[in-house]
Amino acid sequence: MANDIKKVVLAYSGGLDTSIILKWLQETYNCEVVTFTADLGQGEELEPARRKAEMFGIRDIRIEDLREEFVRDFVFPMFRANAMYEGLYLLGTSIARPLIAKRLVEIAQETGADAISHGATGKGNDQVRFELTANALDPSIKVIAPWREWDLRSRTKLLEYAEANQIPIAKDKRGEAPFSVDANLLHTSSEGRVLEDPGVEAPEYVYQRTTDPEKAPDQPEYVRIGFEKGDAVSVNGETLSPAALLTRLNELGGKHGVGRLDLVENRFVGMKSRGVYETPGGTILWHAHRGVESITLDRGAAHLKDEIMPKYAELIYNGFWYSPEREMLQALIDKSQEFVSGEATIKLYKGSANVVARTSPYSLYSEDLVTFEEGAVAYDHKDAEGFIRLNGLRLKTWAARNARARR
Repeated sequence: MANDIKKVVLAYSGGLDTSIILKWLQETYNCEVVTFTADLGQGEELEPARRKAEMFGIRDIRIEDLREEFVRDFVFPMFRANAMYEGLYLLGTSIARPLIAKRLVEIAQETGADAISHGATGKGNDQVRFELTANALDPSIKVIAPWREWDLRSRTKLLEYAEANQIPIAKDKRGEAPFSVDANLLHTSSEGRVLEDPGVEAPEYVYQRTTDPEKAPDQPEYVRIGFEKGDAVSVNGETLSPAALLTRLNELGGKHGVGRLDLVENRFVGMKSRGVYETPGGTILWHAHRGVESITLDRGAAHLKDEIMPKYAELIYNGFWYSPEREMLQALIDKSQEFVSGEATIKLYKGSANVVARTSPYSLYSEDLVTFEEGAVAYDHKDAEGFIRLNGLRLKTWAARNARARR
């Protein structure tokens, strides 16, 4: 019941939609609203959000720089798993939602709020991610999802509501927005409008973080990334904080057109959607991490990680960051990273990021074993004969049975 809600913490961007939500919450629930704006490296000036909130009479305005926490506690653990959803997507939007939702819940607890609220629509994945996180962290908290409650179902109605309530509308909002954008330090995500037909190539103006690979520098650039226990710690020998490191890689990758992805994916809510993603720094990081793993992980451990990765990625995509199964998989993944320390060299050139060298003090690679010359390590080639004979035994038995069956 609306009367039960006295205070709400709203995930607030300062944009048109969340400004309308702010006013709608005040009118519908007659409640106090606390606004929370997270700086996750989206590259936007956040002070306008403060001024807008003040215009609505909001007394408790929270704007927090969460970039370091975002990369350290969410992006890096995910990258230890080499997580990719449906083989391609580096989960830039998915991994940001549990952090935003966590802070919403924490602020609600700090301020004695009865509910939290978000601006995710009823068609998308984000509503699931926000609310599953809330369920896991505070089962008693109420969640208000305006897009599932109000009758403002069209852009026209939203604009009419904004004008009626004297909510500032940016000039470009009066027409049809060409596409919608979500951004953070890991990626940019663009979808909708001009991108809704998957049979039409995305226009170049959709890309905001990366140079067109065809117009990228004609000379390649090499970057060295150092790792300690699975996490990146340095770029070209310079030690950097998690957020500073990803920022540096974004600059390098963006310059060379690295990390573009045009994807039709399967949303958790049941529909397919087309998104255009830019993950320049993350793409470099993904390749570099696998490069160091390639010489430090045992074959069995490496293959097991690759087997569980799709499940791990799906859990994040579907909003189950705070779930027992994700935590169990994380423990396994983190155990595998004990010796994933070293350095990978990546060659950046016109949209590509390729590992060209990798070193580690814990390397399992032995030149003496793999050399075509006589190595120092004892290896009897004759041993392979028995190995093949034993592994071929079941195949011989299978083939003989099939031959009998065909007679």
